[in-house]
Amino acid sequence: MTQNPAAVAATSVASVQAPAPVVLDHVEPPDWWVGMARPELQLMLHGAGIGALQAEIAPMPGVTLTGARRGDSPNYLFLDLRIDAGARPGTLTLRLKRDGQVVLEHPYPLQARAAGSAQRESFGPKDAIYLVVPDRFANGDPRNDQVAGMAEGVRRDDPGGRHGGDLAGLTAHLDYIAAMGFTMLWPTPLSENNSPKWSYHGYGATDFYKTDPRFGSNADYVALSLEARRRGIGLIQDIVLNHIGVHHWWMADLPTTDWINVWPQYTETHHARMTLQDPYAAPSDRKRFSDGWFSPGMPDLNQRQPLVATYLTQMSLWWIERAGLAGVRTDTYSYSDKDFLAAWSRRLKDEYPRLNIVGEEWSPHPAVVSYWQAGKVNHDGYVSSLPSLMDFPLQEALLAGLNQADSHDGGFTRIYEALAHDFVYPDAGNLVLFEGNHDTPRLYSALHEDVDLTRMAWAYLSFVRRIPQFFYGTEILMTSPRHRDDGVVRADFPGGWPGDTVNAFTGAGLSERQRDAQAFLKRLLNWRKSEPLVHGGALMQYAPMANSYVLFRYDAAKGLRGRRLMLVLHKGREPQELALDRFPEMLRGGETATDVITGERRTLGRTLTLPAKSVTVLSIE
Repeated sequence: MTQNPAAVAATSVASVQAPAPVVLDHVEPPDWWVGMARPELQLMLHGAGIGALQAEIAPMPGVTLTGARRGDSPNYLFLDLRIDAGARPGTLTLRLKRDGQVVLEHPYPLQARAAGSAQRESFGPKDAIYLVVPDRFANGDPRNDQVAGMAEGVRRDDPGGRHGGDLAGLTAHLDYIAAMGFTMLWPTPLSENNSPKWSYHGYGATDFYKTDPRFGSNADYVALSLEARRRGIGLIQDIVLNHIGVHHWWMADLPTTDWINVWPQYTETHHARMTLQDPYAAPSDRKRFSDGWFSPGMPDLNQRQPLVATYLTQMSLWWIERAGLAGVRTDTYSYSDKDFLAAWSRRLKDEYPRLNIVGEEWSPHPAVVSYWQAGKVNHDGYVSSLPSLMDFPLQEALLAGLNQADSHDGGFTRIYEALAHDFVYPDAGNLVLFEGNHDTPRLYSALHEDVDLTRMAWAYLSFVRRIPQFFYGTEILMTSPRHRDDGVVRADFPGGWPGDTVNAFTGAGLSERQRDAQAFLKRLLNWRKSEPLVHGGALMQYAPMANSYVLFRYDAAKGLRGRRLMLVLHKGREPQELALDRFPEMLRGGETATDVITGERRTLGRTLTLPAKSVTVLSIE
């Protein structure tokens, strides 16, 4: 058979096909700023086959491409840039070349920072934090309940499913949050979690740079931050450094073979956090704690890999700058590599010297928690740069002390002695003390649905040298099992969904007990907002006696000559006369005091009448 010459030529041309077009699937960070404290920036470029390409940048004053490196996957290219102090905002052009020919140009925005960005105000003892689980707070936009391409839709009848709360719902109720007296808002993570189950809580990111579309968009998140600031509320972002969700886009094509911690077979962390401080700990135990996966659905990131460490650091900085954050809360803090954590927090503080960062170290031991706070001289030489931690030891003691009968080592003594351990902390006043959170039983239930004890817990948080944090719904006495049950603990806030018969935002349908509790906390927090003695005053506590526990806040420079605050917690089931001559360092007799809760003014005599199971907060002239 004779072949047609034209057909042969056509076949030859077809066999030498032009290379496929180059497509960038991800460029992260997606943009950056001039004028940052550190000039280095590393870009992750991801797209089919781009690891084989050469990179350059179009000339731009003050910006230099200092290096390029490839991952183990052929689909990644990491570009190292230097952005000098003299660089101006504009668009940087990234060029990818094959055999000397430009095959792709990508415009990369370099923006001007907001005025005062580096010196932004952060959270501290002057603030009260409101923790919310956005999926369970309010559904402001039902149109995003079901989103194409997202594996899980809304099932409000499922405690572990998505319920539809979103950024629109949070933004719509900022006035309520502000009116309650909260000055900081901490939502659990809002990053994309595209998993088929348990995606609502946000702790298994599938895209670090993208707000989950069922919550809204990145623009919606920035708008929430702006609207919150207009109401005197700062936004704290919950950032996860330790792990990702198993459906993260990396997992189909890891940038490097050591991007995540890999074991011969699945190995879960045993949560033995004390191995990091234990002088006798087996190295294999330390490795399992830090490198074990949090769950089968949460691969453990390897922060010892420099590319991972840089990625996580820049991601954190990007959100702080982009969203105008007032602070950062870091989940599962000690599970990440400890040297990375020191460098990560130090870099954030280099860029934002006044930024507060609070880490979660879930331990009942002050010695373990204090190990991670900046300024601590540790036995092993470890130097941390983390300003704040969640105060799990005092929170545990508070619940135990309120529930227990008083004794020489129980009841109020538990709280008194836990607070006395403040000597182990470099900055105890900067710890975040909480009455409950998304991982613990509800306060009201933990205290056996005792309103009086609940008020004592709220008053203690508002008075003691700490940054107080409250969990959404505590103000209306929301309940849960007394054991851990995440889906039920994170129940829907009433009034956040159309058709709710109870509306806690307006008070409609609340019981009298709930309304009274809500009003009590509202009075307490709004008083606290403008009370400098609880923001920075010295503290003196007296050993508990006769079912009562007394603390004072005062100006250390003025002592008895200055104004003082007095908190009395009384658990007795009968009224009691508290002898005031027991407090000579803080009371001189005959002073005028104002009851912070009721507004009643009184003259202090020899005794103070304490109602049964009561909280008394006095401002003493």
